[in-house]
Amino acid sequence: METLLSLALGVSLSAASGFRIFVPPLVMSLLSHTAFYNPPANLAWMENPLATTVLAIVTGLEVFAYYIPWLDHMLDVIAAPTAFVAGTLMTGAFGIELDPALRWTLAIIAGGGAASGIQLLTSGARLISGTTTAGLGNPVVSTAENVAATGLSLLALFLPLIALIAVIALLWFAISRVRRLRQRQTA
Repeated sequence: METLLSLALGVSLSAASGFRIFVPPLVMSLLSHTAFYNPPANLAWMENPLATTVLAIVTGLEVFAYYIPWLDHMLDVIAAPTAFVAGTLMTGAFGIELDPALRWTLAIIAGGGAASGIQLLTSGARLISGTTTAGLGNPVVSTAENVAATGLSLLALFLPLIALIAVIALLWFAISRVRRLRQRQTA
């Protein structure tokens, strides 16, 4: 059961990094300074105040940059592969009890896949918003992504199985919407 919880935590945090790459590590780092969360030994560096400060700065820069319409599109180009790597590392960090080959295979498929899927969903939402509102709706999309990244990170840390179910539902919803759009285009 502990392995399942660890994987649920890792995959859910990976999905949150698909919304904003630095928000999940910042949330983990901030909570590690409280009695609510103790990171695993391989993530003990997150308890360092310097790490928290650096994560807060890069998170602030990332969040701010997504409120600038032309810059958010440039960031999406960079964020797509970066989210995959971040998601893979996040899931891999929590699958410690597993055989390394299995741990990293699951990390690549589940963690990297969840982060990439969410990142593609958010990039698509921003693209639609940008084309239909001339970029004026993008701050609304960015705010929703910030809230989703923070909320999913907190949910993952406190209720990892519920967070995993939410991630699966969100990805299923996104896939079904894409399929419907493709069916409309071919009809």
